[in-house]
Amino acid sequence: MGVKFPVAFAIVADVELTKETFERLQEELKDLKTRGRIDIARAIESARALGDLSENGDYHAAKDAQGKMEARIRQLEAMLKTAKIVETTALAYEVVASGVVVSLRYSGEDEIERFLVGSIEERRSDVSVVSPGSPLGLALLGKSVGDVVSYEAPNGMLSVEIVKIGE
Repeated sequence: MGVKFPVAFAIVADVELTKETFERLQEELKDLKTRGRIDIARAIESARALGDLSENGDYHAAKDAQGKMEARIRQLEAMLKTAKIVETTALAYEVVASGVVVSLRYSGEDEIERFLVGSIEERRSDVSVVSPGSPLGLALLGKSVGDVVSYEAPNGMLSVEIVKIGE
């Protein structure tokens, strides 16, 4: 019986990205594959020069950073390979679609919350992100201002009214 290695499965689903996010991720990938790899190699080399690797915290930290960076490179490559570019045109603002900001009011609440329907890679500081494949995202897609939709949340059914679509 041979040695068994753990198998890691990564589900790579098609992700919808705006053109701006797609381009930003391409630049991030390029930077990681060039400057990032060079910086990590230098950090590992500097740590090696300190001596005994078994008790060298700088070396282990650099190797850990290298592993995380290489994982991000693989993630970006897989995502960009299958990414679908979505257009956020004026038509998209008539109904909720991927890449669009939607303002919602939860049933029984006065406060309005804003969400960007899209990939976590679309995240911005001024809005929360909701995946189009999540229960809320699925309930919102294709709906218009004034529609009230319900979805199953961990704490039970929730209802939201679509107050505004677009920025």
